[in-house]
Amino acid sequence: MTKSSPVVAIVDDDPSVLKALSRLLGTWSLVSRTFPSGAQFLASLVDDRPDCLILDLQMPGMTGLEIQRHLAREGIQIPTIVITAHGDAEMHARCAAAGAIACLPKPVNSSSLFAAIETATGSATT
Repeated sequence: MTKSSPVVAIVDDDPSVLKALSRLLGTWSLVSRTFPSGAQFLASLVDDRPDCLILDLQMPGMTGLEIQRHLAREGIQIPTIVITAHGDAEMHARCAAAGAIACLPKPVNSSSLFAAIETATGSATT
């Protein structure tokens, strides 16, 4: 009997990033679900919770940090990896304080991403 692959939710307002990350995760046999906004991701939690969350920091409407804070207020614990093209040391610290297990720069290094997913899910991606 084999363990099913972890489900990774990806939230990013850029459709090309969603597509690229989803394809990348697929090469490692990971199941991904993509969401173009924080609101759509949060609405999906009624039916299903992912094993890991990849979250863009800068998005219109609701930022990645706001999504992290919302999850914490609701008592929802999902290991979160923040990705950003605009991060600095202070922002990385704020994301970590909000519960992110990793804060990675865009473009995302696939090795760093898979290592963070392994940490988040407690399982190897290979």
